[in-house]
This record gives sequence, C-alpha cells and structure tokens, in this order.
Amino acid sequence: MGGNGGSGTNADKRPNELLGSWFVRSGWSKGELARQVNRRARQLGANHISTDTSRVRRWLDGENPREPIPRILSELFSERFGCVVSIEDLGLRAARPSPSTSSVDLPWTGPQTVALLGEFSRSDLMLARRGFLGSSLALSAGPSLIEPMQRWLVPTPGAPAVPEPDSPLDSRRPGRLSKPELELLESTTRMFRQWDAQCGGGLRRKAVVGQLHEVTDLLQEPQPGATTRKLFKVAAELAELAGWMSYDVGLQPTAQKYFVLALHAAKEAGDRPLGSYILSSMSRQMIHLGRPDDALELIHLAQYGSRDCASPRTQAMLYAMEARAYANMGQPGRTKRAVRMAEDTFADAEEWDEPDPDWIRFFSEAELYAENSHSFRDLAYVAGRSPTYASLAEPLMRRAVELFAKDGEHQRSYALNLIGMATVHLLQGEPEAGTEYASRAMTVAKKVRSERVNNRIRKTVDTAVRDHGDLAAVVDLTEQLAVDLPDAEAV
Repeated sequence: MGGNGGSGTNADKRPNELLGSWFVRSGWSKGELARQVNRRARQLGANHISTDTSRVRRWLDGENPREPIPRILSELFSERFGCVVSIEDLGLRAARPSPSTSSVDLPWTGPQTVALLGEFSRSDLMLARRGFLGSSLALSAGPSLIEPMQRWLVPTPGAPAVPEPDSPLDSRRPGRLSKPELELLESTTRMFRQWDAQCGGGLRRKAVVGQLHEVTDLLQEPQPGATTRKLFKVAAELAELAGWMSYDVGLQPTAQKYFVLALHAAKEAGDRPLGSYILSSMSRQMIHLGRPDDALELIHLAQYGSRDCASPRTQAMLYAMEARAYANMGQPGRTKRAVRMAEDTFADAEEWDEPDPDWIRFFSEAELYAENSHSFRDLAYVAGRSPTYASLAEPLMRRAVELFAKDGEHQRSYALNLIGMATVHLLQGEPEAGTEYASRAMTVAKKVRSERVNNRIRKTVDTAVRDHGDLAAVVDLTEQLAVDLPDAEAV
C-alpha cells in the first residue's frame, strides 16, 4: 500500500470533484500525471512511490493518497496553472504539520532563529534520505506570507543588546572561532555560490544544508558579540542559498522555509541589504508561482528596508525585480519606469567606491539586460502574446545572451536566457529562430542540474509544438528533447 500512496480506508468514497476539475483543466492524461508524480517523487528521494493510471483513477474516485503525494500534487498543479494550488484546493485531506516546521510566522528572536535553523536543516538532511522531504510543508502566500515578513523591520521588544566588537563583554566570553576560521566559513559560502551559478542547484544542495547545520551548531556556543553577528550573516547567506537551490530543483515549500529563516538570520546579523536580497529571492519565487502581487509587496518591503544602506548595484537589482512584478501584473507604464530606474541606478554602481558584498556580484551588466528583457517578455505574454513588447525584449535579451556566452561561469543564467530568446522569437512568429535558441539551451542544460531550466525548456518546446507542430525544425527539436532531456521514467 505505501508504495502506491493509498490511504488504506476507502469506505463511503465519493468522487473528488475538486481534484477532477483541476485535472480536466490541466489537459494531462492519467498516465502523464502518474509519470509526473513519479518523477517529482524521485527528485525528493521518495523512491518508494510508484504511481500508475489506476492509482490516479482511484484518487479521482475519492481515495486519499498518503504523504508526500498530496504535496507533490499541489506543487505540480501550482506549476501547471501558475498559481498556488493548495492541498485543500485539490480536495485532499491535509496533514496538520506542527507550527515549528511549517509556518512562516515565526518568532523574531535570535535563540529561536538558531533553534529553527538547526531543526530544519537537520530534518532536511535526514528526511531527504528517507524520501519524505517537504511532506510536512505548505506554501504560504498572500497576507499569511506578507504580514509576518513585514515584521523584519520591527525592533524586537526586550531583546538583549548584542555587545559591540570592542565591548569589554567580549573579553569575558571565550569564543571558539578564530578570525581565520570565520574567514574560511565566508570563503566556503562564496565557493558554494559559484558552484550554484555554474552547475545549478541540484549538485551541491545537501552540502550547503550541511554547512548551514554546522554554523547553527556554532551559534549555540558562547561567542563574542562580533563573532555572533558574523555567524548569523554566514547563516543567512547559507540559508538563502539553500532556499535558492531548493527553488531551482523544484522544492518550492522547502525553498520558502529557508528564505524565511534566512531573513530572520539577516535581522539578527543587523544586515538590512542582505535582508533585502533575501526578500528579492522570495519575490522571484512568487513570480514563478503566479503571485506577482505578493512579489511586489516583498520587493517594496525590501526597498523600504534598505533604501538608506544598500549599494547602487543592490538597488538596481530591486528595481529590476519590481519591473518583473509589474510586468506580470500587466502594468506596462510602471514596468517601463522600473526598468529605467534599474538602468539608471546600475550606472551609478560604476562610480560606487565601496566593494559590494559577494551575494550581489552576480548582478552584472548581463544580469541587468536579462532581467529587463524578461520583464518585457513577461509583459508580452500578459498582453496576449503581444509582438510589440516582444520586440522591446529582443535586443536586451540578445545582449544578455552575448555577455553570458563570454562569461562562461554563469551557465544556468546562460541557459535561461537562451530559452528567453527562444520564447521571444516564438512570440514574434519566428519559429525557426526560436527552435535554434531552444536547441542551444538544451546543449547548455545538459551541463547544469536545474529542474527550473529543464521545465522551461519543456514548456518552450510544448509552445513550439502547439503553434508550429508541422515545421521540420520543431519536429527535430522534439526529437532532441527526447534525447537530451528525457523524462525520468525513460532514463
């Protein structure tokens, strides 16, 4: 029974009309949904899951599958429809996870942040091996997400003061970490970030989670105030990176939880620019999940919280993400204004005489072109596949592709922008050029372990087949897809 995800009690079953409605609108066959569930289960390490068409039929007939299948179905339908489709929306019985492991509304205190970071990273490492990663998590959206995040800027009442670096209190607290050891932790985080950019989130995610867990252990030991702040900063960067890698491989609830914990750690570190960067990652996830209104709230919170302390490069990145949110909301005037602000503010970064933190160095000229081109591309889709906005995206996207090709290090970004060029050409009614860029993207994708990249390629190929299925170049592209990026079941 466990291998098929059945509930074990089927008395008085009634057809699950909610699940049936989502299923019909998805356009999937029962076999296709079964294959997607199996593929996602294997990504989670849940190798005991083996679903087939008869099992899908039972779910539609009213059988309640065991975890993690309800969570998997929620993620699959959320991605299919570009919005959060909860377990309740699917008419499936939801488990009652404990607030300590599932909620994003967490206490903003240092000791509890350390405890929750340690608990969650340990669970991630342990449960991933047993095949239940993410089964107790649910995505938060709307007020249940935004309102807790707004407390990022609220001073914590009654919080004990953290000793200043030169405080006499520091000398009374024997810290275990030396300065070279702290620098090694920081350099290791930078190395993980480079690996992620080059190889995708799938290859080093567990290593990052393991390092995060080690840092939380250090935070539970007596340390001088300055050391504690630096450790919280390292923990915030590692938690954000663990969240980003989880997002990249499709573990959306897990990613959100890490982002939230990262924001808590950044607050303890007193690093508001880092907090704004974490909020931008959360915003990007909300755009991916079809929640641009939530994305805009998060970006505005990030801008408000770091307006007097973030570097021009960081502020330019926030403007670019603001443009993405407005574009997905179908607001061209505000999109164009935010794009201009991103460009103007990025120009100021060239004259900035202070070194940027490592976490924002990714936001290069190539990334600026990429984000702004994606804003116009997204606007084209929202406006009913508008060739006008696609034509605004095309030169920016082309420049991003050229710069990432020269860069050689950010392979995932290179692949994503090749896909972006493919979609722009498809929007402009140029399928031959679109298939050429999609083919190049597949070649790069084979070097990167990123489910996000793979899914975008599959969706782009689906679009090409739908609109130009008889074209020889599109037929060749589908054959390349079957060879280069086969479904897990075909491997």
